[in-house]
Amino acid sequence: MGKKAAQRTKRSTAKGGRTAAAKDEPALLSNPFAAPAPPAAIAIFGASGDLTQRKLLPALYNLAAAGLLNESFAVVGVARAELSDSEFRRKIGEDVRTYCTHECDSRLLDWLQRRCYYVSGAFEDQTTFAKLAKVLEQADTRHGTQGNRLYYLATAPRYFAPVVRALDEAGLAREDGEGGSKGRPARRVIVEKPFGTDLESARALNAELASVLREEQIYRIDHYLGKETVQNILVFRFGNGLFEPIWNRQYIDNVEITVAESLGIEGRGGYYDTAGALRDMVPNHLMQLLSLVTMEPPTSFDAEAVREEKAKALRAVQPFTPERVLTHAVRGQYGAGYVDGEDVPAYRSEPKVAPRSSTETYVALEMSVDNWRWADVPFYLRTGKRLKRRVSEIAIQFRRPPLLLFRRTGVEHLARNVLVIRVQPDEGITLSFGAKIPGPNVRMGNVAMDFRYEEHFGSTPSTGYETLLYDCLKGDATLFQRADMVESGWSIVEPLLAVWKALPPRDFPNYAAGTWGPRAGDELLERSGRRWRNPED
Repeated sequence: MGKKAAQRTKRSTAKGGRTAAAKDEPALLSNPFAAPAPPAAIAIFGASGDLTQRKLLPALYNLAAAGLLNESFAVVGVARAELSDSEFRRKIGEDVRTYCTHECDSRLLDWLQRRCYYVSGAFEDQTTFAKLAKVLEQADTRHGTQGNRLYYLATAPRYFAPVVRALDEAGLAREDGEGGSKGRPARRVIVEKPFGTDLESARALNAELASVLREEQIYRIDHYLGKETVQNILVFRFGNGLFEPIWNRQYIDNVEITVAESLGIEGRGGYYDTAGALRDMVPNHLMQLLSLVTMEPPTSFDAEAVREEKAKALRAVQPFTPERVLTHAVRGQYGAGYVDGEDVPAYRSEPKVAPRSSTETYVALEMSVDNWRWADVPFYLRTGKRLKRRVSEIAIQFRRPPLLLFRRTGVEHLARNVLVIRVQPDEGITLSFGAKIPGPNVRMGNVAMDFRYEEHFGSTPSTGYETLLYDCLKGDATLFQRADMVESGWSIVEPLLAVWKALPPRDFPNYAAGTWGPRAGDELLERSGRRWRNPED
């Protein structure tokens, strides 16, 4: 800690009545690659929930360990449970030690705990927000957070709009002018998914938030965009002269985007049976990956430049007609099966799931992007529960070269070159290509160049939320969805929701747990002579 920072801490301690001496404060490490975020207090609504325990608090600790939190920083938990500040701090210590993927530094954890406060109360009660206002003022005084506030809505979706309205009524939401850009305190709100349940509800929620907040204050989070490999898509595409010139319909035959999970619904039957795989994954996760793959080069890495190109890509997706839903979309539901060496029950046997539920746990789509770059290139998207492996990847399959040169050789078939961007769990990039097999005759074999993040750059402790929280503290909205992007995602799936509601499935369950999904999902590609790239076990 520098001399000025230490003096500021001593003054804050005296003014706030804290007993810990400034010399006992551990100095935060500096980061040679990035500056600490500006001073701020984060208020987490739903502070006693699973997301806060498993992801947000460990992420804040990891940011502190990486030197990316400001010393002028505080956390205020807001939830119904009755807890004192000391009880909340003790709970934070337990959660961070439990869910961090590495051994915690006790002094650094103590630094974080000292900056944590708690407000108990119902989100519908305005007195909760009056208490919150007082605690935030104390944080300003004790820790020098300068009035900058980040509100994280880690709550059930039904509370999103009411909490924002209550913040406004308490005078906690609106910014005075330009929101921190000219020395005025910043007020930002992070909204978790699901952002609506269909196009109408998403539009209504956008309208309610816009009645209180400017678009620049709203950060609609998708934790998938916190993954390094997802962020690397932009750098990979636009930072390498080798790939961007061939990233179009002239060279690419098709694109597969797979987000497969081997797990079931993990006790979330109450939520999942009303949502299903389509609502849960397609408008957000899969559309974000699709937009990153298909977008045009932005003029800069400025947030609005990047988000505008992503929004254009989503608007270019060919709409599903009712007829197209029947021929270009597949749904499935898993039955009993065998996963990771264990027998697992059918979806309809899961807790809180209707015995004859028609909710889909698998979706496969064939889509088209109607613009100059991607005309006539099919995009195959699939996601599902209880599939054979947990894997998220983007496979770019290039066109085959003519076979003419090899007709009088032993080569009977030319495999496609495939570029695979692995998002999880083994983050990296693989490029496969043909090479001559040693020997007197011309024979070809498929080989691969493989890049793995962990092997090349090493691993860093991460929950997937660190980058997103850091960006929001800085006011960088690049990795967050804009209102029109959310609505575009729902517009794409709206026809599927309507047709599937009108025509309940008759064949559920139609795939066994531990497989790659229903037969109809394979047929979606086979009719054009293609097949899914199923990673081997």
